[in-house]
Amino acid sequence: MSHSYPIAKTARDAVLKAEKAARTRGEAQAASDGATIKALETEWLTPKAKDIPGLLKSADSGPGEGFLQHYEDAGGNPVLAVTYWKLVAKKAVAPKPEPKAKVREDHTDDLYFKHRGSKRKALPADPNQLDMFSADKKKS
Repeated sequence: MSHSYPIAKTARDAVLKAEKAARTRGEAQAASDGATIKALETEWLTPKAKDIPGLLKSADSGPGEGFLQHYEDAGGNPVLAVTYWKLVAKKAVAPKPEPKAKVREDHTDDLYFKHRGSKRKALPADPNQLDMFSADKKKS
């Protein structure tokens, strides 16, 4: 016997109000009537001790099998672990984002960076330029 998990929006709905169950995500998506399946979720419920028999009976009469585990916490209070296919609400159509400012195009190509190791040839120095700094320059 394999587990089948109810399809619901919350864990409490999975226990009390589930109408359909599925073993796989594909089956759950097909049975969800167009809503989106978020994931297979496990949530913890901490009901009062007097509510446990009603919840267990409701879970047994529901469509799922093996999706509910009954535990106790450190204080002896009942805790239920409910595993179910979580439905998400249908998304409203979101407005389109405003266009971003136009980015200036970079016209540098790969050839610019390809030859970064090459050095330029040094141009010969202008002899007139060197006269400015010569030590034997005549004082006027």
